[in-house]
Amino acid sequence: MTDVNALAEALEAAERDVRPIPRLTDSADLDVPTAYAVQHAVIERRRARGERLAGVKMGFTSRAKMIQMGVDDVIWGLLTDAMPAGPDVDVSRLIHPRIEPEIVFLIGREIRSPAEADAAIDAVAVGYEILDSRYDGFSFTLPDVVADNASAARFAVGPWHRPRDVSNVGLLMEIDGRPAQSGSSAAILGDPVRSLRAAARLAAASGITLEPGWVVLAGAATAAVPLPKSAHVRVTGAGLGGVEVTAR
Repeated sequence: MTDVNALAEALEAAERDVRPIPRLTDSADLDVPTAYAVQHAVIERRRARGERLAGVKMGFTSRAKMIQMGVDDVIWGLLTDAMPAGPDVDVSRLIHPRIEPEIVFLIGREIRSPAEADAAIDAVAVGYEILDSRYDGFSFTLPDVVADNASAARFAVGPWHRPRDVSNVGLLMEIDGRPAQSGSSAAILGDPVRSLRAAARLAAASGITLEPGWVVLAGAATAAVPLPKSAHVRVTGAGLGGVEVTAR
């Protein structure tokens, strides 16, 4: 039988010590349901240290990424109040920092099912997520990345706007003033709202309610790129303003 707590401890130690580990699936029999059990054990360890849940992040929200990973559904991870980044972020505490632009939803009321998702949107914004796989070489299988909380590390959100159509928002990510990635929010399941509904579905299946004040990172509209020390990143969304961060 797979030792969920031992795997959670291995992932927690990798993050704490900033030292990558081999993929869990190299030595453990790990399917996706068990991987989510590991993920939630990791989160419970963070909560035991005083962190509070702050939202959800979605992964594999592009068709290309689903094909690459051989899956037909999105994955999700949990965000805590220790993950928001300020105007700068210490990348020396991360193993493989990569950054990507996001569409972000602010939840205004409890969401217990996908049918409640659309009406619960209190605000929308552009943001970014900094990913950090805890595995050697940023290499993983589907159960590995699920167990690793979908590579969640840091995130930030730009100015909030009243709910609006975000199905085709042009997104630009610049590093040190030069374009690094650009795309449309349509790459996120055709419409980021579909990702929010998927978050509600997956959360409900795990017995989790999406709470007022939580954020949902709908998924990447472009590929993630490495975030080197001293880099200055600006992410902008058409009509949504921008958000910036400097790696230190």
